[in-house]
Amino acid sequence: MLTHKFFFILLIAASVTFVQGIRPVNTYSIVALDEETGKLGAAVQSHWFSVGSLVPWAKAGVGAVATQSFVKVEYGPDGLTLMSEGETAHEALEELLAQDEGEAVRASRHD
Repeated sequence: MLTHKFFFILLIAASVTFVQGIRPVNTYSIVALDEETGKLGAAVQSHWFSVGSLVPWAKAGVGAVATQSFVKVEYGPDGLTLMSEGETAHEALEELLAQDEGEAVRASRHD
């Protein structure tokens, strides 16, 4: 049986930044699980170049993490490590946020 351990989303909401006060720039990320097949994926779309190497993190049999809006890259590998050690997605998320002085600019929780 699949658990919520495989559905770990740190940030899925759109992040809107105004570039030079002229126009909004959006970034979207998603983590999804097909409960029938067990396939898991993470993706990101952004105006900003090269976010694909920073935002989505996934490991087969463990879970996935997406971090955006002032990315803290450590969330990816640290979140996957916590889940591989047996923490639920929610527990891993709470632990990461508790240690993050910049939580206010990163935390948008969607379970």
